[in-house]
Amino acid sequence: MGNPVVHFEIGCRDSAKTGEFYSELFGWSIQQMGPAEMISTGSDVGIGGHISALGHEPHNYVAIYVEVDDIPAYLEKAERLGGSTVVPKTEVPGQGWFAWLKDLDGNIAGLWKTA
Repeated sequence: MGNPVVHFEIGCRDSAKTGEFYSELFGWSIQQMGPAEMISTGSDVGIGGHISALGHEPHNYVAIYVEVDDIPAYLEKAERLGGSTVVPKTEVPGQGWFAWLKDLDGNIAGLWKTA
């Protein structure tokens, strides 16, 4: 199995304002779903994503999510390679699990496993 990029996330301070910006800029449809604003790009090409206002640092970030088969194993591997865990394996009820890691330069990358 490969490890495709399956999702993206845009962090901000005000998700409604940021959603409006991207909707106007690219014509994306933005729909509130729980704590996030889900993005539909309106295309069959590419991946979908969401906008999130965490309420704490980091406020401004863009993260990709890579699909993996074993989140804890990939977090351990990232740490062996010099990275670090930012958010441990966390359930998204009814959908799957995610985690965040930092690479050697402090970039955030997400891991995803579908339920």
